[in-house]
Amino acid sequence: MRFERDSLGVKAVPAAALYGAFTQRARETFQASGLRAHPAFIRALGLIKRAAAEANRRLGLLPPRIGRAIERAAARVARNELDDAFVLDPFQAGAGTPHHMNANEVIANLANEALGGRRGTYAPVHPNDHVNLGQSSNDVTPTAIRLTALTLLRPLERELRGLEATWRRHARRHRSTVKPGRTHLQDAVPITYDQVFRGYASALARARRRLDRCRRDLRELGLGGTAVGTGITAHPRFGRLAVRALARLTGEPLRLAPDRVETSWSLAPLLECSGALHALALDLVKCCRDLRLLASGPQTGLGEIVLPAVEPGSSIMPGKVNPSVPECVEMIAYQVVGNDAAVSRAAAAGELELNVMTPLVAFDLAWSFALLTAALRLLREKCVAGLRVDRERCRALVEGSLLSATALAPCLGYEVVAEVVKEALRSGRPLREVVLGHGLLSPEALDQLLDPLAVTRPRATDARLARAVRASPAYRAYRARLGGSA
Repeated sequence: MRFERDSLGVKAVPAAALYGAFTQRARETFQASGLRAHPAFIRALGLIKRAAAEANRRLGLLPPRIGRAIERAAARVARNELDDAFVLDPFQAGAGTPHHMNANEVIANLANEALGGRRGTYAPVHPNDHVNLGQSSNDVTPTAIRLTALTLLRPLERELRGLEATWRRHARRHRSTVKPGRTHLQDAVPITYDQVFRGYASALARARRRLDRCRRDLRELGLGGTAVGTGITAHPRFGRLAVRALARLTGEPLRLAPDRVETSWSLAPLLECSGALHALALDLVKCCRDLRLLASGPQTGLGEIVLPAVEPGSSIMPGKVNPSVPECVEMIAYQVVGNDAAVSRAAAAGELELNVMTPLVAFDLAWSFALLTAALRLLREKCVAGLRVDRERCRALVEGSLLSATALAPCLGYEVVAEVVKEALRSGRPLREVVLGHGLLSPEALDQLLDPLAVTRPRATDARLARAVRASPAYRAYRARLGGSA
C-alpha cells in the first residue's frame, strides 16, 4: 500500500494503482452493482482531458512540459489502454465526480511517471490543479456522455443498415409471394412478403433518421461552464479552444453550447437519444413477435416461414426447435425500454443549477446502445439472414381462405360481399363457387377481381363493370332477397 493525503486525511491506496485517494474512497463507499463504466465513456473522459490540456497549454496556463505530459497520458486513456484503472461502480456520488476524479488521478500519475515522478506524489502534475484546470465534474460528465453517445451511434447505425439491407434482399426475392394479411390476428386481405419485409426495412431506416436527428444537440457541449455554467475558474477562451480540439480528435463537428448554464442541468438531448433507442427497441419487439408467430407450429401454427435452428428447443421434447434468437432480441428490447424509463426519471431530477443523476444516464444510455447494437447483429446473422419463406404453405393458405373477398366490395357492394362470405363460411364452399352460383359475376370478371397478386396493390375500380353487375337481373334478385335495393 501507499499512503496519500487529501482534505479528509490520510488514505491507504494500493501501491500499484494508477488512481489515488479520491478514487479509493469512492471505491470503498460505492459498491452497489459490481458494474463498471462503458469503455466508450472512459474514452470520452480521456479525450476531454487531452483537449483541455491542449487548450490550457495554448493559453499559457500550463507549462508546455506539463501540458504535453498530460496530453500523452490522456491519449492512452482515450485509446482504452488503461480501462482496468477505472474501477468505480456507475452507481456513485451525484454528478459523476468519482468517475471524473478517477480520470484526473490516473492521468496525473501517468504524467508524473513520464516526468520522472512517483505514483501518489502528484508533483509536478496535480489531478485538480493541472489535469482538471478550467473544468468541473458538472461540465465534464455531461460532455463525456454526449461524446459517448456520438461514438456508439456509429456501430449501431452500421448494424441498422446491415439488417435493413438483409430485409430488402429478402423482399426482392419475394415480390410475387402472396401471403395472408392479418389484422386483430384474424384473416384480412392478401399481402406479399415483399411488402412485409420492406415494411421491416423501412422501420429500421426511420429509426436511423430519428437517431441521426439526435446528433445536432449531442454535438453542443458545455465544456468550460465549470460548476454552474458561468465558467468560474476557466479562461474565457478555454471552452472554445477545448471544444475545437475535441472536434479535431473525434472527427465530429462539435460546437460550444450557446448557454452553458442550461447544459449544466438539462439532459434533454440525452433523453431524446434514449427515446429514439426506446422507439427502435419497440419496433424490434414487433418484428420479433411477427417472426415467432409466422414460424409458429410448424404443423399446427401459421408455419409460413422457417427460422434457422440455433439450439435444441427443449430439455424434454426431442426434436423441438424454438425461435430462440427473436426471443433473446425481444428480452434485450425490454431492457432498453427499462433503461429509457430510468433515463427519463433521471432527466427530470434537475434541481436549481445541476442535475446530479448523470452517472446513471451515462451507464444506461451506453448500455442501451451496446445492447441494441448486439441485438441487431444477432438478429441479422443468426436469424434473418437464414430465414426461409415456405411459398407452398403461403399459396395453400391464400387459396383456401376468403382473403380476397374485400376486392369484390367496390363492384358488388359491402353488404352483398358480407353475405356471400358468410355463406361460404357456413357451407365450406369456396368463395368463387358461391359468387358464380348466384350469377353475380362472370368467371372472367371474377378471375380479374380475385387475382391474388393484383389485390395486394392499389387499383382503380372498373366503374363500367360495377354498373353492369349492379344492373344485372341476378344481382337485383340477390339484393332483393337480402331486403335491400339495387
